[in-house]
Amino acid sequence: MSIPQERRLVTAIPGPKSQELLARKQAAVPPGIGTTLPVFVTRAGGGVVQDADGNSLIDFGSGIAVTNVGNAAPKVVDRVQKQVSDFTHTCFMVTPYESYVRVCEKLNELTPGDHDKRTFLVNSGAEAVENAVKIARHATGRPAVVVFDHGYHGRTLLTMTLTAKNMPYKHRFGPFAPEVYRAPLAYPFRWPGGPENCAQEAAEQAIDLITKQIGAENVAAVVIEPIAGEGGFIVPAKGFLPRIAEFCKANGIVFVADEVQTGFARTGTLFACEDEGVVPDIITTAKGIAGGLPLAAVTGRAEIMDEVHAGGLGGTYGGNPLACEAALGVLETIEEEDLVARARRIGDIMLPRLKALQERFDVIGDVRGRGAMIAIELVQPGTKDPNPAAVAEVVKRCHAEGLLVLTAGTYGNVLRFLPPLVIPEHLLEEGLGILEKAISEL
Repeated sequence: MSIPQERRLVTAIPGPKSQELLARKQAAVPPGIGTTLPVFVTRAGGGVVQDADGNSLIDFGSGIAVTNVGNAAPKVVDRVQKQVSDFTHTCFMVTPYESYVRVCEKLNELTPGDHDKRTFLVNSGAEAVENAVKIARHATGRPAVVVFDHGYHGRTLLTMTLTAKNMPYKHRFGPFAPEVYRAPLAYPFRWPGGPENCAQEAAEQAIDLITKQIGAENVAAVVIEPIAGEGGFIVPAKGFLPRIAEFCKANGIVFVADEVQTGFARTGTLFACEDEGVVPDIITTAKGIAGGLPLAAVTGRAEIMDEVHAGGLGGTYGGNPLACEAALGVLETIEEEDLVARARRIGDIMLPRLKALQERFDVIGDVRGRGAMIAIELVQPGTKDPNPAAVAEVVKRCHAEGLLVLTAGTYGNVLRFLPPLVIPEHLLEEGLGILEKAISEL
């Protein structure tokens, strides 16, 4: 699919056709399924999405870090088109097929660590995280799971319990799963002792909580995002993740890295935990794995993964052949187009521009992120008090000008930027210009 890589507005946003479709959506779909920007997409690719009214918008969202290689990467399209003409489903647990095995082999090879690994495939990030906990509990014989402030892990009962934020993810959906405990996250911008003390103090508090309140011998798994996603793209202070991983290793606790949002070149390394050399016992992946087709994976140490009895893992659609072919196309594209380096280049463009804005506008309290996973946290000027109203206004102005941006943060005051790794640089620069104008007009 070839789409002109340009921003083009021919109607107001949203236009009349999108508004008509929105009315149909409201009549057919429950309001619990929210919409960030109610334009109905007809085509997408590169760094743009086109809507039903003919508008072309710059994409700083990538379907929440899903279309890292673009919305219609040629290698993904070609593989899926061939597969759909051969067969769409058999169920891998009934009659297997090679593409599933190839995806697992690639993930065993590419994920951090040179130890013997096993991988199996599921449908979503939440399902991957839930299975990681199942496996850790089975392998250790222990019940407890430790997660962190500002974490997001999914919307199933267990992963909703693991998630920190009440609204909108947990509100009135309880009671929640038992034996889940929450520890402090090393959040440099908001750490009471200051960013220079954040890693050590947060690790000490987390470890103290585990040893005193739970008992390390009762903990099956510690589950953490190497960069907290929905919590606000919080990059833990340097040294925090290695210290937690070291503690887990010393106490027989399975260290689970939730790389659902950070994986597949997004942060300037293939996986975010590589930045500090952290090797997880289990790593969960999804989102960017298959270019938009539903696929997720659980990859772990062979001695842990092999503990589970036959039939204890699985699912009807897990590792669907279309999604497997898409994943192979994604991995080929990342390698051949060197999208790891491309993510770093995006960060090299965005971070200096955003830090320059921070110097000009005191509504920007923090600029953070790695690679093409960048955020700014907006505050009440002169304080660190969250400013969600400013975020809402900036988003409104950006959307009206044809720039798709997303929000995040426990306090609703973070703008997160997830451009496709294949976005042309002129669109990246143009999008940053729109953002700058929106902030300057607050």
